[in-house]
Amino acid sequence: MQTALMPTPDIQSAPGPYRRVILKLSGESFAAAGERGISMKEVVHIASQTFRAKQQGVEIAIVIGGGNILRGAQFVAGASSVHAATAHYMGMLATVINGLALQDALESLGCETRLMSTLKMDGVAEPFIRRRARRHLEKGRIVILAGGTGAPFVTTDTAAAQKALELEADILMKATRVDGVYSADPEKDPTAQLYRDLTFEEVRNQDLRVMDPTAIAHCMEHDLPILVFNYREDGNIERAVRGEPIGTRVTSRKQ
Repeated sequence: MQTALMPTPDIQSAPGPYRRVILKLSGESFAAAGERGISMKEVVHIASQTFRAKQQGVEIAIVIGGGNILRGAQFVAGASSVHAATAHYMGMLATVINGLALQDALESLGCETRLMSTLKMDGVAEPFIRRRARRHLEKGRIVILAGGTGAPFVTTDTAAAQKALELEADILMKATRVDGVYSADPEKDPTAQLYRDLTFEEVRNQDLRVMDPTAIAHCMEHDLPILVFNYREDGNIERAVRGEPIGTRVTSRKQ
């Protein structure tokens, strides 16, 4: 007696304009609005969007933050008994916790994943090895990259830029809770202007809050485009990997 086969997802052979992308998720995206910790409802929402995006044929690696659990900067020098470097390592561990939650959410949807960490965490994650990460991507797995760069005093934005360069991604996509890059904080200033296209020079000269300056410098030096978009709108991760005109695109020169 033959066993009935489960239907396979309709995966496109052509991934659109991108072959491989790095998706940067902040720790806040794992929590409900205005809260801390992990909301599995939010995590599953991101996971389902990412899984649908993956079904379009693009290779996806995700760099995650840990601010929903702990930020190294919250331990102000001189006001805490925790050394600043120790606080940053604590923040790196928080990204591993988020990575475990995202991995289970993705796998509950039937998506094959690998969690890799720059910190040695053999019991829960593979060590990050560039060639191994590339092979996982080539095999169609979503790779979750935790632990930042593995060194203190470096943000996960910079880690995302570095991993994008190491893995030869076509674009770095930063998912945020607003529609893109604005002239001011849109949550505080209703007159803030949304930019659709920016150059790296404009970002630096206007001191726009896209990513931290080191991450911008890495992307600028290697001509790696950045897309900043709102992940809270369902379907936006899919639209982003299809190359649809959403969010703000930052490049060496305007299109």
